[in-house]
Amino acid sequence: MTTGIDRISFYTSRYCLDLKDLAAARGVDWNKYSIGIGQEIMGIPPPDEDIVTMAASAAKPIIDEVGVEGIDLVLFATESSIDQSKSAGLFVHGLLGLPSRCRVVELKQACYSGTIALRMAAMMVAASPTSKALVLCSDIARYDLGSPGEPTQGCGAVAMLVTAKPSLLTLDPEYGAHTEDVMDFWRPNYSEEAFVDGKYSTRIYLNSAAESWRQYAELTGRSLSDFARCCYHIPFTNMAAKAHDRLLKESGIREDRKEITAAQVGESLGYNRMTGNSYSASLYEGLACLLDTATESLDNKRIGFFSYGSGSVGEFFSGVVTPGYRDHLYTDRHQTLLESRTAVTVQQYEDIFNLSVPSDGWDYSFTEYQTGDFRLAGMQAHKRMYEAVS
Repeated sequence: MTTGIDRISFYTSRYCLDLKDLAAARGVDWNKYSIGIGQEIMGIPPPDEDIVTMAASAAKPIIDEVGVEGIDLVLFATESSIDQSKSAGLFVHGLLGLPSRCRVVELKQACYSGTIALRMAAMMVAASPTSKALVLCSDIARYDLGSPGEPTQGCGAVAMLVTAKPSLLTLDPEYGAHTEDVMDFWRPNYSEEAFVDGKYSTRIYLNSAAESWRQYAELTGRSLSDFARCCYHIPFTNMAAKAHDRLLKESGIREDRKEITAAQVGESLGYNRMTGNSYSASLYEGLACLLDTATESLDNKRIGFFSYGSGSVGEFFSGVVTPGYRDHLYTDRHQTLLESRTAVTVQQYEDIFNLSVPSDGWDYSFTEYQTGDFRLAGMQAHKRMYEAVS
């Protein structure tokens, strides 16, 4: 039974900060951001935008096109959870008017959770081929002001419709995985900002990629030359390039690695460079970017994927692009969104950063900013109140 991604839709906030401005404000050489980590702009979510509104806005184009019939599973992947009990996906279920015969679960394992959501959705659809599953990956990457991780902040959501006989990508069954209990990145319940050991996390990411790839290669007999393109988890774009270079080196390739990496990975990095890290969504933001911007047709081509979640779990897997996939993309919508965002100043960014959802139990109404199709209207009796944007 073939299963995979039938539709993919990406969303990010309507506000952004040019990292040139941040570099100037922090007294940092701009090249440290643009060349060192490969980032140019980061998405800034306003106070009335959160993982629910972003996920719902990402999914809405899919629902508007194909409807809700047959969707009997929603898996919401995030590490920016808004409730210790209720799944963020249930808010989306209500906003989108999904069927009552629909199971909804939230999944967490750092940035890897989007991949296990996709794999689980594919298995559920394979068991019941007339059903459909909606996978939602939505996150806000947040670090302390002035910290080393600050320029990698960002936000975004990706919605994927998983079906039998998918229109975009059929998943291969084989995979390689590597799990290791480490503390390279974490966010305790009492902290709104994440903690990260940057150099250690980079080393763990690269080791996880190498171990996962070795397993996959042994299982399949495939080499990196069997992939037309590769997509990676993208905490920042140069991390994806480093990971592919590592796999090329592991495969015994000693020359032209920079050129090979640019050819196999480069087309997946453009959106992330303009939004910053979106955690669980970042790998699939890369896939959306690749499908939207590849200069040659990827019909029947195999794509390699490496997903990483700190703490840590890594997985290498693959899929084959469906012929005619370009007829089922939201390219214009994605690119219009990125081009039409409102730029904020560093002071405005810091003011937004220092605003937080109240936790004192009082009722609040949030000022209306520019958002997607949905917004967080306020809090009433400890309950988050969402509404559609007219």
